Amino acid sequence: MTRDQVYGRRPVREALRGRREVLELWAGERALAAEPWLREVPLKVQVKPERALAEAVGTRDHQGVVAWTEPYRYADAWELAGGERPLIAALDQVTDPRNLGAVCRSAEGAGASGVVVPAHGSAVVTPAVAKASAGAVEHLPVAVVPNLARYLAEIKRPDLWIYAATGDAEHTLWETDLTGGTVVVLGAEGRGLRPLVRRTCDAAVSIPLAAKVESLNVSVAAALLLFEARRQRG
Repeated sequence: MTRDQVYGRRPVREALRGRREVLELWAGERALAAEPWLREVPLKVQVKPERALAEAVGTRDHQGVVAWTEPYRYADAWELAGGERPLIAALDQVTDPRNLGAVCRSAEGAGASGVVVPAHGSAVVTPAVAKASAGAVEHLPVAVVPNLARYLAEIKRPDLWIYAATGDAEHTLWETDLTGGTVVVLGAEGRGLRPLVRRTCDAAVSIPLAAKVESLNVSVAAALLLFEARRQRG
């Protein structure tokens, strides 16, 4: 049986509260002493030395807790877009798992409908992404599409607008109406959006910067746009 790993105290706790089944759970003695919830979980916790935990996940960043779960369940991207007033973050070639995890954490916090990523040239949900998201991926729908530009073209409709997040956009996030169905499309740092993906968008939106830096980290930009949409929606 194919299994996924989740490591870190909060990611594992959220996995236990989430949609996929946790099959096996390991914890170090210090984590067991510090985290009362580990003594209340509905399956046997196997006590392991810290070295065994690090060897199992390939990093010391496990915080004393490792779980094995059923494979991550990806959402249907078209169903996400088909809801009433969806709010979606679409990421174009964002390869850093920490950035994807941080975007998912912000999206879940903002009450977004989900995150969409392309199947190729992009990070997908891995143990590192789950860790960076602080467990948000266990509750937030994440979908993978074969071709991002084609997906954006197919979901367009009068009550669903697709915005390219770009530094040179004429209108800022504060001047843009994000109260209806909204997809914000963000590219990787340095490269930005691919030309075809940007052309597929209905409009562009910028985040004005007061300092000399040219751009924000993609996860910070996503958080600002998603929470502005939430603010506008009341």
